[in-house]
Amino acid sequence: MQPDLTVFAWTAAPQAVEALARRSRLLPVTASAAAAAGDAESACRQLGLEAEPVCLNAGQAIEQLADAAPCVVRLPGSEDLFLAVVGFRRRHALVLAPDLAIRRVNWSMLRDLLCRDVEAPLEAEIDGILAVAGTNNRRARSALLRERLRRQSIGTAWQLRARPGSSFPRQLRESGVARRMVRLATAHVAEYALWLISWWMIGSAALSGRIDWGWLGAWLLTLATIVPVRVLANWSQSTAGIGLGGLLKQRLLAGALELSPEDIRLQGTGQLLGCAMEAETVESLALTGGLAGAVAALEVGMAAAVLAVGAGGPVHALLLVGWVGIAALLAWRFGRARVHWTGRRLEMTHDLVERMNGHRTRLAQLPPEQWHHGEDEALDAYLAASQAMDRRRALLLTLVPRGWLIAGICGMARAFVAGGVSAGPRLAVALGGVLLAHQALQRLTAAATQLADAGIAWRRVGPLFRAAEKDTDRSACLPTAPRKSHTVVEAHDLTFRYPGHTEPALRGANLRIERGDWLLLEGPSGGGKSTLAALLAGLRSPASGLLLSGGLDRAALGANGWRKWVAAAPQYHENHILTGPLAFNLLMGRKWPPAWQDLEEAEAVCRELGLGDLLARMPAGLMQVVGESGWQLSQGERSRIFLARALLQKPELLLLDESFAALDPENLRQSLECVLRRTETLLVVAHP
Repeated sequence: MQPDLTVFAWTAAPQAVEALARRSRLLPVTASAAAAAGDAESACRQLGLEAEPVCLNAGQAIEQLADAAPCVVRLPGSEDLFLAVVGFRRRHALVLAPDLAIRRVNWSMLRDLLCRDVEAPLEAEIDGILAVAGTNNRRARSALLRERLRRQSIGTAWQLRARPGSSFPRQLRESGVARRMVRLATAHVAEYALWLISWWMIGSAALSGRIDWGWLGAWLLTLATIVPVRVLANWSQSTAGIGLGGLLKQRLLAGALELSPEDIRLQGTGQLLGCAMEAETVESLALTGGLAGAVAALEVGMAAAVLAVGAGGPVHALLLVGWVGIAALLAWRFGRARVHWTGRRLEMTHDLVERMNGHRTRLAQLPPEQWHHGEDEALDAYLAASQAMDRRRALLLTLVPRGWLIAGICGMARAFVAGGVSAGPRLAVALGGVLLAHQALQRLTAAATQLADAGIAWRRVGPLFRAAEKDTDRSACLPTAPRKSHTVVEAHDLTFRYPGHTEPALRGANLRIERGDWLLLEGPSGGGKSTLAALLAGLRSPASGLLLSGGLDRAALGANGWRKWVAAAPQYHENHILTGPLAFNLLMGRKWPPAWQDLEEAEAVCRELGLGDLLARMPAGLMQVVGESGWQLSQGERSRIFLARALLQKPELLLLDESFAALDPENLRQSLECVLRRTETLLVVAHP
């Protein structure tokens, strides 16, 4: 008799999330964080984790759960029953029960439980088909059901994982990258040890003058063992590199999303594009050079161990350590020269771009003898920096490995002179250690040049990596939304100063917006209207003062919670149409993919704003791709899409900053009527 799986279910998502997170080591067992009421995503935000919703379909439910584990699944037909899936082992799912015990559940039973509500209406039809065919085969019945329900949605699972901004070593452990790197190091050490053993076997046999078939067979078997070990090492290096690169990209993307609007505005498109290109450089060079450098460091250590048992003894090994120190000094000097050369190169590039942008002005305003002023000096400085860098690169790549051959052989000189025939094996070992160290130093210096380039690129990418640490918004620490009050937003003595400016753009601003107010904020250009609107919308943070919404400040609500309470349509140049379906651009403030009710409401808002003709012209309607490479929109159409996007968020307060400036009188009247009809509390910023 099959057990009732509902006895293993949790009655509240937050408790299931917290218990599963601790069991999966996403949270320390002694962590003080606790999930309050709310859904799975809110509970994860409270605990400093991330919940990725996974839409399950009947045809691949088990495979999706296996990929998503650890995850929390809502049972069909119930709003308050959840299964905490730890993972899958063979043909069983490991489920965390409310008593914190791990229960093994056959995966077919789990699938039947998840699919029973969608299979029930089809069972009579399938049984009729099988009756006509004259069979009652259970496998045929299951196959027909799976085929009919292949794409049928059966619910949602929430995959639990660490936030991208959490500790990077922790992410390495949880993703398994650290385990792969340990396996890589172990495989390389084993491969190196097998090489040494094979050389010892053939060398001792040759030096002793006794080579028999058994000894030769053992040597060949050792060489054959190296092959699978080398395959394991290469596979481990590839998987570790892919995993580390994926984590790095995820972290950089999270950091880019956490950049403040001011940081993005100050950097501009060119610098952001350069940062994205440098991120690719960091990934390729750091991963290649870092893994190669780690392998080379292991080889240097193994070579030092060989030298220590050779004719030179520990002194010979200490000589190698000293030579590695010299190599580190030369690598540091090369890194400094590389940084200086990169600075000169970027200065010339930026100067060239500026000269190209202002070429017509230069021709009109400057005399011909000043058109190329400073170019020769810049080229001379660049040439000098290039020569210095090339010299230090040559020293690093040539002197270190080749110089070691001379130094290593000189370290054997005393033992060679003092020893006799009996010292021959130890001299052979020492010579082998010198050659092994030479090979390792070649790899180490090549990796050092790659790491130097990666370090330079990191200077631009590092701020993005560190910005991800700000991804600590726990707005769901409030179990419920702020209580609706008569006062929607109130500001007390707000002050704001732009970076690099001494004078504040806004000083001592006080404001109270009551529910049902329709306000018009007018003023001259540069008077601080847009700055105040950005502060109220949570797009900028005040330098001082108090800003409340629903009786709570931004720290209590969190950035995401504040923007659900107050929404804004910024000025035209600060708002964007992203490449994608029109529905995506309209429903960015809601969950994606949308429900059919969301699409119906989006279409209704568009028609009320006068965009019905646009939808009629689009072959795919709301699913028509718009943006840079899609359907071209006029400025007035874009402005109304921005309006629709803000309206569809259904905030308590809607801020419109110059949103009607691009509209003709008829569309302005129609759009204003729509806004007033759909918005209870409104603040419009406009020029007088």
